[in-house]
Amino acid sequence: MIQQRKGVVLIISAASGTGKTTLVKRLLAEFPNFAYSISCTTRPPREGEVDGIDYYFLSREEFIARREQGYFAEWAEVYGNFYGSPLKPMLEKLAQGQDVIFEIDVQGAAQVRLSIPEAQCIFILPPSLAELEKRLRGRGTDSEEVIARRMSAATQEIREAHWFDTWVVNDNLDIAYDCLRAAYVASTLAPTLAPQHVRALLAQEK
Repeated sequence: MIQQRKGVVLIISAASGTGKTTLVKRLLAEFPNFAYSISCTTRPPREGEVDGIDYYFLSREEFIARREQGYFAEWAEVYGNFYGSPLKPMLEKLAQGQDVIFEIDVQGAAQVRLSIPEAQCIFILPPSLAELEKRLRGRGTDSEEVIARRMSAATQEIREAHWFDTWVVNDNLDIAYDCLRAAYVASTLAPTLAPQHVRALLAQEK
């Protein structure tokens, strides 16, 4: 009997305004069996948030102590608060055959790659910087200063795209999704995720 494969870690990064979140939502809608990894944070709970369901809420001291112990697959400080993804629960989910998805920036992606070298890293690219700026302006929510800062950050992030496994250009949303979907499905077929398949078949040889 063919046994289940190990899970895949899928990392998706992109500059703000590229359409990453829209693409990830489509992927999760089609493949709802991705494991949900509960993150830790030092920010206070918001109304309605429950510890252990929405986040694990830690003190700053607790977070730093765990970080020093190698507890996190990746972590970052955002607006004065720490956020991090626990490594051990993720490894347990992968061993059970569940896939885990990360929608994070390039720094976080690099940290996860160090923790889990076999993680599949996908970078979503805009068709051009001019189009990216047009999309940011089309939101109608950002000031000129914010747009300039986002464009500068986008350039820096795109410079890091060279070490990702796959590039997806989001010019046409449907085509971009087809490419993202193909990259994910292909990553689940790697022989290293299920080396027992061939052994099981050969064991049946008479």
